[in-house]
Amino acid sequence: MAKILISDGMDKTAIAELKKLGHDIVEQFYPEDDLAREIAKFDACVVRSATKVTAKVIDGGKNLKLIVRGGVGVDNIDVAYAKSKGIEVRNTPGASSASVAELALGLMFALARQIPAADHTMKNGQWEKKAFSKGTEVGGKVLGLVGLGRIGSCLADKARALGMSVMAYDKFPNAVRDKTIPLHTKEEVIAKADYISLHIPFDKKAGPEIGANEFAKMKDGVFLVNCARGGVVDEDALLAALNSGKVRGAAIDVWVGEPAPRQDVAKHAKVIAMPHIGAATVEGQNRVGGEVVEIIKGFFK
Repeated sequence: MAKILISDGMDKTAIAELKKLGHDIVEQFYPEDDLAREIAKFDACVVRSATKVTAKVIDGGKNLKLIVRGGVGVDNIDVAYAKSKGIEVRNTPGASSASVAELALGLMFALARQIPAADHTMKNGQWEKKAFSKGTEVGGKVLGLVGLGRIGSCLADKARALGMSVMAYDKFPNAVRDKTIPLHTKEEVIAKADYISLHIPFDKKAGPEIGANEFAKMKDGVFLVNCARGGVVDEDALLAALNSGKVRGAAIDVWVGEPAPRQDVAKHAKVIAMPHIGAATVEGQNRVGGEVVEIIKGFFK
């Protein structure tokens, strides 16, 4: 059977299932240069977000037939180059949708009630009740979604159950499955939303989806949540909007410089900073592992 590299870890049940199928499994993370040298030993590799499968790595994969991204985005893989070399690239787009949507929703509550800051002061022995007495409710507010794929649709369902009204923008409206959510232009969404949550891939050629022009069109005191990809929000423009008060608070799970995000944003008093954990739930990773097993089972059948 196949020799498979599990580079960024995977659900143990899924690994056991792959071994049961007769595959030779190696669990090991390699930096790019080492991976480019070692990848020749493998028929397939499974990555999450940490491993970068660059053209250099692909050139080293003399026996590589399949790359699986355990997750949604494939921006850490040079997909076009891999395909040009006859290597199939697959992902697990639906497995972690609920996990990411729940984190986005949790971050909206955290922003509305300043939960991390209040907790921090309590742990410092302070009783700052007055400082945190002007929280807001999410019910009755407008949630603007930039991207209405699986995760965006899942978040929309949860938000509507809380009494939020939802409006969305998507670059590919014909591909949107949930027809119950009204689609608008991006300008309309960002102008009317009290909360803006992004659920789109990062397009390097197009650059940030949200920049200075978009921030200028938003409501004063808007909340911004980014559980999508680093780069979809211009971090310089975000910092300026935070400092001016245009953005009341931002919650960010994804960063341009992962795993070393810029500190003036991460440490900003109005920012809730997370270390890219949107998909990192027990349930989500179990589903991801199950989908990876099915992909590998079908490919090497």
